[in-house]
Amino acid sequence: MSENCISRRAVVFGLSTLLAGCSVSDFDIIEQGRFGNSDFDSRYGEAIDSGYRIPAVDLTEFDQNLLRSVVRYNSPYRPGTIVVDVESRHLYLVVENGSAIRYAVGVGREEALNFRGSAVIGRKSEWPTWTPTESMIERIPKYARYAGGMPGGIGNPLGARALYLYRDGQDTYFRIHGTNEPDSIGKAVSSGCIRMLNQDVIDLYARVPIGAPVIVLQQSSKISG
Repeated sequence: MSENCISRRAVVFGLSTLLAGCSVSDFDIIEQGRFGNSDFDSRYGEAIDSGYRIPAVDLTEFDQNLLRSVVRYNSPYRPGTIVVDVESRHLYLVVENGSAIRYAVGVGREEALNFRGSAVIGRKSEWPTWTPTESMIERIPKYARYAGGMPGGIGNPLGARALYLYRDGQDTYFRIHGTNEPDSIGKAVSSGCIRMLNQDVIDLYARVPIGAPVIVLQQSSKISG
């Protein structure tokens, strides 16, 4: 789940920048299980970040299709663009040479379906504070203790990093963030925006600057390979 994630359809569906009619993208797998000269197993290993211990991902219990992969890119988006494919539970970072880096994500059952179209990364945060919305507190009263915000840390629902989506200079309350629940990746969970494995969100965070464009697609992209 994520800090102040939107739960009202009107926030996004009334905006003029929606890409409801945007064509889907085509992605063909180039390389899976390795990225460049680095072994993916090491990339999902235990890490210490800002003093916090990030547990290793148990790849024996993890769907191999959810591992970070390099894929061939066939769509109109320029390098540096983040493409979130809500239906297929994947996020793509477009890179040079007709390729993209594909990451698996988990999506909120309501929040993720309420947002589509274009935005930019307006803010980035390492080990961000999480503040539950009023509706979350109503559904789960124990969250009231965090009404003033939960400090960043390994138990924080936003995980190791958060990327905040803005539109026309305004926070959309839609986030791409880490998670302390790795088994939620590839699924539609009860609350939240777009969640990633902590190892993956750290990787993405380092690659994209503030101002990077983001496209959120509700119709699944075609992937083959």
